[in-house]
Amino acid sequence: MSDGGARDRPGKPGRTGLARVVAAAANSGRGLHACWRNEAAFRQEVLLAVPVLAVAAMLPLDGVARGLMMASVLLVLVVELLNSSIEAVVDRIGPEQHVLSGLAKDVASAAVGVSLLLAAVVWACILL
Repeated sequence: MSDGGARDRPGKPGRTGLARVVAAAANSGRGLHACWRNEAAFRQEVLLAVPVLAVAAMLPLDGVARGLMMASVLLVLVVELLNSSIEAVVDRIGPEQHVLSGLAKDVASAAVGVSLLLAAVVWACILL
């Protein structure tokens, strides 16, 4: 039976334990930095999220409401990161126009839009 470790993935030796956690954190940091550097939408959403999260932290709400408000904003950033990764993979495949490439990018963009709508609905339900 497989234990899910690096031994089960030929050609993909990996670290284990704390070294794996440190390497994963470094990978995440590089990904955040690359998205910040290359994606204007991500920068805009981060710059909007920071004050919005601060407002949520200061509102006189119970922990669940505050958590839902903050999570909905952070979810927008998560979905934008995934959208950016999908765009990068599609662009890596090739510069030519293809209906499936366009569809992948459009669907990923729609996911960002839905996450923004979700955040707005959560905030409206709690504040109004």
